[in-house]
Amino acid sequence: MPGSVPYGTIQLVVTSFDPRTGEAVEDVGPETSAGDVAHLCAMAVEATAELEALGRGGRAAMLRAMADALESDRELLVEIANRETALGAPRLNGELTRTTFQLRFFAEVIEDGGYLEATIDHAGDTAMGPRPDLRKLLRPIGPVGVFGASNFPFAFSVPGGDTASALAAGCAVVIKGHEAHPRTSQMCAAALRQGAAAARVTEDVVSLVLGRDAGTAVVLDPNIRAVGFTGSVGGGRALHDLASIRPDPIPFYGELGALNPLVICRNAADTRSAEIATGLANSFTLGVGQFCTKPGLAFVPAGSQGDGLVAALVEAVTAKSAGVMLNARVQHGFAAGTSDLGQLPGITELAAAQPQDWTQEGWWGTPLLLEASPAAVEGVVLEECFGPVLVLVRYGSDNELFDLLRWVGPALTASIHADADDLPLAHHLLDTLSGRVGRVVWNGYPTGVAVAWAMHHGGPYPATTDALHTSVGASSIRRWLRPVAYQDVPAELLPPELIDAPAAGHQVPRRVDGHLHI
Repeated sequence: MPGSVPYGTIQLVVTSFDPRTGEAVEDVGPETSAGDVAHLCAMAVEATAELEALGRGGRAAMLRAMADALESDRELLVEIANRETALGAPRLNGELTRTTFQLRFFAEVIEDGGYLEATIDHAGDTAMGPRPDLRKLLRPIGPVGVFGASNFPFAFSVPGGDTASALAAGCAVVIKGHEAHPRTSQMCAAALRQGAAAARVTEDVVSLVLGRDAGTAVVLDPNIRAVGFTGSVGGGRALHDLASIRPDPIPFYGELGALNPLVICRNAADTRSAEIATGLANSFTLGVGQFCTKPGLAFVPAGSQGDGLVAALVEAVTAKSAGVMLNARVQHGFAAGTSDLGQLPGITELAAAQPQDWTQEGWWGTPLLLEASPAAVEGVVLEECFGPVLVLVRYGSDNELFDLLRWVGPALTASIHADADDLPLAHHLLDTLSGRVGRVVWNGYPTGVAVAWAMHHGGPYPATTDALHTSVGASSIRRWLRPVAYQDVPAELLPPELIDAPAAGHQVPRRVDGHLHI
């Protein structure tokens, strides 16, 4: 039974830390044993069958009940998450609102039904001879493993987008809670299970495991049919490779890391220097730089057109203050990354924010602005440094800019700042950058991902492990579905969305004999 271990087995204890002090606050509980992981994954199979049998309306009601349960626990959830992450109550309240919105958004997605891609080709004669009756739609892939992220304890963790979209698809989830906020993970899982129970659905649609070994066991469990992950390139790649070498390989959808370039064209730099400098400084230091969409490399025109912007950016960064980072590993990685950058030839420190009060303990990160010469744009400069650091590169000609961009790898986002006089260059930039990223931002900053039908949050590796899919937005549900075609199957045996005259509640957008019906 869950919680039981063989006699004599030693289980490691999961501990909750306060990043403001670096001190342990409480022992949350033991890491989940391999036996318990196997049990939870087996229960997820039964729960998935129940979810599919519920139908779209039943799952939509469940998602809304889960959102209500999170809302009812808002005050305590934010308090505990703030203690474990130091992200602050205002940020966490906003993130929790986004999380409940996301659950309700996916209720609307499945009620719409377009995600099913329902398609009907009636039997008949064709230029290639007789065709059978063919009907197709997407069905749940099976139980899904989800890995919570350190930097978003709500929106990309236990109750986050991977969980919401998988449940909407009809897949039960087994979630590996992040060690940076284990008590928050437990409380969120309890709220989701409470919401399921309120909707008269088995609580086993959501299960939580703790511990790195438990996470590995989830990926390898034969009952898990797909995995969603948000985290580092190293951790994600290791789990991706495990998923690929299973006896039955499964899809692994990892959102990993990216440098996220930002290009400022000449006229925009000249006419909007203060505005762009303020926005860029706020963007790369938002959340102490701990966003996967943080701009990490900015291209600024050389000469007088860019000088004012650089001066304004130096002033904006100098006015910032150090902030508490999520955990010791993130802080140590930031310190090592900025140290490596600072030792490279061709790298100059332009500005640093006010450091922390050294009488305080905890895991701190100080915003840093560096400049790299064009010749230094290689190696470490082109790797993501997770935290509040931005590297500037000054470009002379358009040709030099595009020569430099050739070395910048794939990313989640790219941003372009341009005015009317910059449009010829900007048009070329848009063509170039859209071939390498999942989202191009115009005259804005990438540190904000909307939960919407048209959002794409992905990109070629190493931004993600699968550039075809997104982890945010309506189409993220597509990861947890597989197509099934029904040939000459009697109407009474078909899914209700595929019969010729579906009843109310089962009518969805369909393509019938090649024509779209909405």
